[in-house]
Amino acid sequence: QVQLVESGGGLVQAGGSLRLSCAASGRTFSTSAVGWFRQAPGKERELVAAINWSGGNTAYGDSVKGRFTISRDNAKNTVYLRMISLKPEDPAVYYCAADRTYYKTSAPDRLDAYDYWGQGTQVTVSS
Repeated sequence: QVQLVESGGGLVQAGGSLRLSCAASGRTFSTSAVGWFRQAPGKERELVAAINWSGGNTAYGDSVKGRFTISRDNAKNTVYLRMISLKPEDPAVYYCAADRTYYKTSAPDRLDAYDYWGQGTQVTVSS
């Protein structure tokens, strides 16, 4: 089992930046691919970014490419999402998720690839 806790969400002005953190406890997190997803009211949950276990492979949703960066510190059991140039369309609850497969080389972009989910952190962007 892996327990995931997101933090770092909040209110930011359009054009501003935030850094989200996903801290893990439980089984070895450093062997898992991790994804960030977001869900806005009335919309489906969508991929924001994903990273494989080593950090060597990443994937991004089209709407955030060039603005968001996913990274990880396996020594701290933490994955980060750096968000810059936030737009009015970015507000959502942001969730991190971990894959139970060990040492997956890819960065999965599908929701059903992930087995463990956090409770989410709210990101709000004011115009």
